Amino acid sequence: MMKDILEEIVAHKRVEVEEFKQVLPSHRLYQMVSQKIDEQGSVQVGGSMRAALLASDTGIISEFKRKSPSKGWIKKDGKASVIPLSYQQNGASALSILTDTAYFGGYDDFILTARESGVTIPILYKNFVVDEYQLFQARYVGASAVLLIAADLTVEECSSLLRTAHEIGLEVLLEMHSEHDLDYAALEPDMYGINNRNLGTFITDVDNSFRLAGRLPDHACTVSESGISHPETVRKLRQAGFNGFLIGESFMKTDDPGQALADFISVLRQ
Repeated sequence: MMKDILEEIVAHKRVEVEEFKQVLPSHRLYQMVSQKIDEQGSVQVGGSMRAALLASDTGIISEFKRKSPSKGWIKKDGKASVIPLSYQQNGASALSILTDTAYFGGYDDFILTARESGVTIPILYKNFVVDEYQLFQARYVGASAVLLIAADLTVEECSSLLRTAHEIGLEVLLEMHSEHDLDYAALEPDMYGINNRNLGTFITDVDNSFRLAGRLPDHACTVSESGISHPETVRKLRQAGFNGFLIGESFMKTDDPGQALADFISVLRQ
């Protein structure tokens, strides 16, 4: 029962990717990305997310998330041309942009739109990546890093995707949730994420980060994801060794997400 929602999303994603390939064949997308790399170089668009988190005194990754399977619409009218830039202007270290349409109300174009609006900091392509095609989609729209979820992939699949991501200039945030997922840490991603939300039941427990923190490699760049709504929680997670803190819902449900971030940082720095 626990993985029902995740299994449903991943099954849908596999079908969706095949549909994308019918519209824009793999070889054409890969050519388009190759052309972009020739123009821009192979460095991360928006710079290194890992470096940004390690250098930041807050480490906040603000998420543009309009909808979720558990909450429904959070901000249906949220604009990718407004909120991500506002996050940057109000002190975000990096951004996460949901690009899954069916379950999260997102689109790849949201990253393009954010870049066009003036966003220059690192952007994480947040989706359920099960095929290398999606890595090229992420690179094409201007992402700096991509999320890989251990629960979605075998170790071999994850290793292959991580290698391809690096080849096209994307960093990888590898998301783990349980003791079992820690086997994936040996793949040495750029960033190690601990998701506090069970992807099967969508129940959130920040203690998950504290439980698993000591099991991550020394000197790794570590990110706590989901369920963070108070500056005090960030302080405690930082003391436990975390460098990054992914926060979406608690900002997105306010009238002005950028201002909510500014207020959060203000309290955090007190």
